[in-house]
Amino acid sequence: MGLQAYWAIGIFLVIYAIIISEKIHRTIIAMIGAVLMVVFGIVSQETALHHIDFNTLGLLIGMMIMVGITAETGLFKYIAVKAAKLAKGQPRRILIALVIITAVCSAFLDNVTTVLLMVPVTLSITRQLRVNPFPFLFTQIIASNVGGTATLIGDPPNIMIGSAVKELTFMAFITNLTPIVIIIMLAYIPLFLVLFGKQIKSTPELQQSIMEMDETAMLTDRKLLWKCLAVLALTIIGFFLHQSLHLESATVALCGAFLLLLLTGEHMLEHAFASIEWPTIFFFVGLFVLVSGLVETGVINQLAEQAIKLTGGNEFATSMLILWLSAIASAFLDNIPFVATMIPMIQEMGTMGVSNLEPLWWSLALGACLGGNGTLIGASANLIVAGLAGKEGYPISFIKYLKYGFPLMLLSIVLSSLYIYFRYLM
Repeated sequence: MGLQAYWAIGIFLVIYAIIISEKIHRTIIAMIGAVLMVVFGIVSQETALHHIDFNTLGLLIGMMIMVGITAETGLFKYIAVKAAKLAKGQPRRILIALVIITAVCSAFLDNVTTVLLMVPVTLSITRQLRVNPFPFLFTQIIASNVGGTATLIGDPPNIMIGSAVKELTFMAFITNLTPIVIIIMLAYIPLFLVLFGKQIKSTPELQQSIMEMDETAMLTDRKLLWKCLAVLALTIIGFFLHQSLHLESATVALCGAFLLLLLTGEHMLEHAFASIEWPTIFFFVGLFVLVSGLVETGVINQLAEQAIKLTGGNEFATSMLILWLSAIASAFLDNIPFVATMIPMIQEMGTMGVSNLEPLWWSLALGACLGGNGTLIGASANLIVAGLAGKEGYPISFIKYLKYGFPLMLLSIVLSSLYIYFRYLM
């Protein structure tokens, strides 16, 4: 490796360390790292722009606009209250109902948006029942990360993988990842009841107060709601058909977003753009340029060669290395920069004798998404729930989360290992 490669590694490691420390906002430091890659001549500005994945950014922006407008209708509050009433106000049933809703919504929206919408309603319900909100919030974090694993658009790592590998379509993610996601959720639900059932008992009188809630009052704009539902349905159909239509997933998402803006009028434009998480978008931009420095200087190629030597190019060994490394790393690091580094490495493996990359991609997706459940800092959704809970006077400590989250994460990775082996490698 040349001097430029060592400069690229140095910048990358320093920026990564600062991101982990959370001393400086991750978007600011990622963009500073990207600028340094260009300033030190490691990559040219043109090369840096070439490495920015605009398909990933377009998909995120399109979905953020649609979800931001839909949230204004009160739909998500309606769904949560309706589910609580269908559960007869019984805390154990409500916990399971909210877990299922969170998992499903995380698959078709994204897990960060889902918890932002679900947590305030969950806290309202637990206040009325006078029960400890931790079991509800914790299980929703777990469900959001597991549910988000099921589809191309559910979790940022999947969006990045799907954008980098054109053969991995929306339907490919569903057919390959949804089965194991269902298996994991079926394993988790009885465990949730065993772990938390005794902590969430309430009285018949308080349960009756849930039954008296008026869920229809939550729907603040029915006309807008129907427009949102129609456009979301069209967009999801577009995702299913995007390969046969020869359209990228970002094109489908942006078409949906601007069709909805066309139908809602100019008065929603400013709100829609305010609902975009611009810090997240620029964080991605910074990461893509940071990783481009490692790609262009041959560092990623060297890492891929070492991984092949370690596993001997064996598909099972390589898949397990990627799955478990991704899971453990994503439990303690942010899974987005980790995946940004791993994608070009797996692509390099395809040029070094690993003929079947498919199990490696699914191993990366499962490890990165499910590994985020391991600790409180493992995924963005975890930190958002902890922040919202803390503001309401219900802080979630790192150790308390770790006690429940890490064993559950390990269980999901064991199940994923069996799934990868029996489905792809037997």
